[in-house]
Amino acid sequence: MKIKKQLSLFDLAMIVVSLVIGMGIFRTPVNVAAKAGTEELFFGAWIAGGIVALCGALTFAEIGSRYPLTGAYYKIFSIGYHPAVAFSINCIGIVSSAASVAAVSLIGAEYICSVILPPGAADQAYRSGIAIGSLLVLYGVNLLGLKASSKTQNVLTIVKIVTVLVLICAVFFVPQAATPARTVQPVGSWQDFGRLLGLCLIAVSFSFAGYQATINFGGETKEAKRILPKAIIIGLLLIITLYLLINFAYVWVIGFEALGSAKSIAAILAGSIFGPKGYTVLSVLIFVSVLGYVNVNLLSNPRIMFAMGQEHALPAVFAQTNGKNNVMAVSLSVYTAMAVLIIFFAKTFDKILNYTIFLECISMASGAATIFMLRKAQAAADDSTFYKVSFYPVVPLLFILAYVYVAISIYGDDPAAALTGVAAFIGFGILYFIFQKLTRGKNAM
Repeated sequence: MKIKKQLSLFDLAMIVVSLVIGMGIFRTPVNVAAKAGTEELFFGAWIAGGIVALCGALTFAEIGSRYPLTGAYYKIFSIGYHPAVAFSINCIGIVSSAASVAAVSLIGAEYICSVILPPGAADQAYRSGIAIGSLLVLYGVNLLGLKASSKTQNVLTIVKIVTVLVLICAVFFVPQAATPARTVQPVGSWQDFGRLLGLCLIAVSFSFAGYQATINFGGETKEAKRILPKAIIIGLLLIITLYLLINFAYVWVIGFEALGSAKSIAAILAGSIFGPKGYTVLSVLIFVSVLGYVNVNLLSNPRIMFAMGQEHALPAVFAQTNGKNNVMAVSLSVYTAMAVLIIFFAKTFDKILNYTIFLECISMASGAATIFMLRKAQAAADDSTFYKVSFYPVVPLLFILAYVYVAISIYGDDPAAALTGVAAFIGFGILYFIFQKLTRGKNAM
């Protein structure tokens, strides 16, 4: 069945913002400050991360405009690489995404539990129940169709942006935190600087990740070859601006020395503006922001599974849609079930961070590299029919090398997480060949 084109520039830009701004910016500045040791390196890491993300956005904008398809993030791998590689990369991406959704849902549940339950009553069972309940409500919304879920996403994204803007306003209402004498020695050699920058970029990369999934909506976007690049670039420029402003607010209110060990940094900012009621106000807003992150992943990831079903990498049932609303019901249901199951096994944020970003490094670097293959394959195509990234090949190469650098930094910081990621990649590749053998066996009968 033909997929309807329903998404506008505004819809897609809001999807970009929600894919990127999850809970990361309310937590990762603590990790970055702890690793950086100096205020200069802290802000330098965020600026560097923004530049890398912009290079990635421009690269994926061209890839998406060349192949404006539903589930394009899978299909670019199947075009550029062996199908087993495409299967492996997208499987680890889906699993890590579901793990992030589970972890973020639990964090959101912690915030809302502090508002609706008496002190000390919010045990793990309550948090898990609220997290799962929120996930199932949004699952129901997505079953109504893309129009209903995208409109819901627009509202949730606007609330998310308002939340960040409110926190940034702390700069105007709160005096600057006292700056104690520097207790951390300045960065020494260039090797030390490079090592610390790499460690900072792990958390920064987590905060900026997600925009590449926008190309999954190419087949459902009006005038996709024109709208898709604009939406990715506009959305990311907005995100970079918000991230730099809110990090400035964190340092202004909390102080850099205290930021590296602070807890609930967003709540501190809200309390500084609203007083005792600030935490309550912010808890509700962050919970809504979490719903936006969960919803956009329920929008995006089933489309990858849908594409894998079309390519017969997954059973054909994953490529089925509901005739009335074009809902990818099987893919949506399986992805939701994965996130619900992972909620019961979610680990600490720091562990999830390393595992998720290492898998993301594999996916992002290899995904961006397909631009070289696509340009070669479409050398005779009319350039006016799609967006072309400027300063090629410098921009995609800078992006790829940056993610290789982050992957090496993760291995140096947490070898187990890196090796687990490699093992998962190989394991899914083996599963692909097993699945293909079973499929051929059934067809031969």
